Amino acid sequence: YNLPLVVRLSGRLDRAALRAALEDVVDRHESLRTVFPEDAQGVPFQLVLPATRAMRDFAVVETDEAALPGEISARAGERFDLAVDPPVRFRLFALSATEHVLFLLTHHIASDGWSLAPLTRDISRAYAARCAGAGPSWSALPVQYADYTLWQRELLGAEEDPDSLVSGQLAFWTQALAGIPDQLELPYDHPRPKVASHRGDTASFELDAELHQRLIDLSRTHQASLFMVVQAAFAALLSRLGAGNDIPVGTPVANRTDDAMGDLVGFFVNTLVVRTDTTGDPSFRQLLARVREVSLKAFAHQDVPFELVVNELNPVRSPAQHPLFQVLLAMQNNASVRLDLPELTADVRLGDTDVAKFDLTLELFEQHAEED
Repeated sequence: YNLPLVVRLSGRLDRAALRAALEDVVDRHESLRTVFPEDAQGVPFQLVLPATRAMRDFAVVETDEAALPGEISARAGERFDLAVDPPVRFRLFALSATEHVLFLLTHHIASDGWSLAPLTRDISRAYAARCAGAGPSWSALPVQYADYTLWQRELLGAEEDPDSLVSGQLAFWTQALAGIPDQLELPYDHPRPKVASHRGDTASFELDAELHQRLIDLSRTHQASLFMVVQAAFAALLSRLGAGNDIPVGTPVANRTDDAMGDLVGFFVNTLVVRTDTTGDPSFRQLLARVREVSLKAFAHQDVPFELVVNELNPVRSPAQHPLFQVLLAMQNNASVRLDLPELTADVRLGDTDVAKFDLTLELFEQHAEED
């Protein structure tokens, strides 16, 4: 699963400075140059490569506006062999002397949505320094992603230890998800294939500022978060669409529980399953109270990786669908992603891979007007 970022650059670009800056950033974040070969026993391990290896495939491609969408689409669909390929790729598309598009593609094993803000911030600082004829003068990161993996292993403890954090949280999830539906029944327009194709598309919409404020006021009135209000509304909708009264929905959590991880590029996100009970025709206030209670308990047990929960529950596995849930709800409140480059105007947007990991994903972004 890839995470593409498309940056349109208008103005006089120093290509050599940009390439050097990208190499600076890859050197700064070990996750962007880590591969996972197997040892003699067939067990993958982390191997950190030199930054120059990750930049070996950097290229400038001369193209035009008509061909650009196809070029980007082709790059977004590229695959990584994680045993040998660094999980980041860069392409610079040159449209003219003053118009360029920088395409960044990272594999999800190396970065998440939160990572894009520190990634673009570091590129900005490195490029400014390289344009001035120097390297970036940033402070060393307090930890690298490999340090986090060791810390997480120590924090969770051993599954064989009944007093460990992982054992306690697995016990919670075993109880919380007992009897969960194998499949959420929705009125699909096609029969479910035997093997999921993962082809998908996106439909975008906007909620106006007045409705947004009303949702915030509702959440405050009931001592809930905006996410909980949306979760309750989403569960009610799915139930009315025929999904039944037991609505399991997956939701990602940033899982950056220490300040040292805030500026790090890496994949920290974990996935929780929030299960909503809509039986008894509850009012929305009653449904929100149920969602609040279940969500707070779920967030209190967010440390155990989702794959361990799946292994523990051992649900029916099928190549046709995702285990434990098939619908995802994501409230994106990551820091803003922007590039500030000398003598350049940068327009940054997330690219699209046309890949659907789930039957349905509802992804919401909060936007706030910038103050003068």
